[in-house]
Amino acid sequence: MLYRKVPKNGDELSILGFGCMRFPAKDGQIDEPRAIRQIRSAIDRGLNYIDTAWPYHGGESEPLVGRALKDGYRERVKLATKLPSFLINTREDMDLYLNAQLKKLDTDHIDYYLVHTLTGPVWEAMVTLGIHDFLDKAKADGLIVNAGFSFHGLPGDFNQIVDDYPWDFCQIQYNYLDEDYQAGTAGLKYAASKDLAVIIMEPLRGGNLGQPTPPPAIEKIWSKAETSRSPVAWALLWIWNHPEVTVILSGMNEEAHIDENIALAEQGFPAVLASAELELVVQAANTYRELMKVGCTGCGYCMPCPANVAIPICFEMFNKLHMFNQPDAARFGYAIRMSGDLTNGVSGYASQCVHCGHCVDKCPQQIPIPDILAQVVADMEDEGLSERLAIARKIMLKKVN
Repeated sequence: MLYRKVPKNGDELSILGFGCMRFPAKDGQIDEPRAIRQIRSAIDRGLNYIDTAWPYHGGESEPLVGRALKDGYRERVKLATKLPSFLINTREDMDLYLNAQLKKLDTDHIDYYLVHTLTGPVWEAMVTLGIHDFLDKAKADGLIVNAGFSFHGLPGDFNQIVDDYPWDFCQIQYNYLDEDYQAGTAGLKYAASKDLAVIIMEPLRGGNLGQPTPPPAIEKIWSKAETSRSPVAWALLWIWNHPEVTVILSGMNEEAHIDENIALAEQGFPAVLASAELELVVQAANTYRELMKVGCTGCGYCMPCPANVAIPICFEMFNKLHMFNQPDAARFGYAIRMSGDLTNGVSGYASQCVHCGHCVDKCPQQIPIPDILAQVVADMEDEGLSERLAIARKIMLKKVN
């Protein structure tokens, strides 16, 4: 495991952090024994940054992380969680949520505490409510050690937020498709110039950049490289190639993912990729932009939908339809996954959208969700939908029996 230093405090953080947003599930709940084994296994192999948040897994992520860090593991890591800015209405709310998080995590302090999902307007609201006083007092009282923020806003708002408080770190979405999106490369460099540690989220763009079998056009690009690498390796090494990056967060919920990512974290030096390899990444990024129909990362902030539309899965299947040139497989997958048969029995088809607009306000990617859902309906819900669902259900029953 490689480590990079936090400029303002000298902490040596593992370049790979454990993101606790997508734990393995069983019977609709977190598979707790497995998730705890995964977290502890990663720590045993050198990972020392754990990131969670109030809303992850419907509020169950923080308590699980607290239990995972028993038996001496808490002392071996830097723990990060986030003030849920979207639930804050008063200055008193800030103390209320922090104290609740300390209890849920069963700890007396948070090493890296972020103000969650900041945009320009959200930051202005937090300032009005007294966020400066809250952070200063929480640090003085030892309840939080380092103050930071996660950013989901427009590029022009990022620098202002960086300059508005003496932050220790920030968290931004960054991958080779998002150099000009939200904070982007310019924000990464600006934050680093102010001595902020930079934590990276969505390094695989909601998993889209890490598919084991990439679209044929992308696979053709990677095949040109002298060194053979997996799609995940290309994505992560490209980010670590930037010396301004401190930690990459990965939502690892499969043991094989953890093994691969930790192995890659032994290679993640700045300037690890040669100029010819960087050019291949540029080609891949341009090709992906041509193939993808919607820039959804699967974060789930748009959920729950009042009409029960499974928005992230709709977009996942919609992108797969156009990226992999396997329309039958994508449409069969859409039919069964949207039926609810594999989850809670509640259907989530795009056609259920009533255009209420609630999702648009909550989407960090600022996607015009109802408009895109209409395109999903046109591409996925033709007259053959019922037949595909019936066939898929027969296949499922056969596998079960």
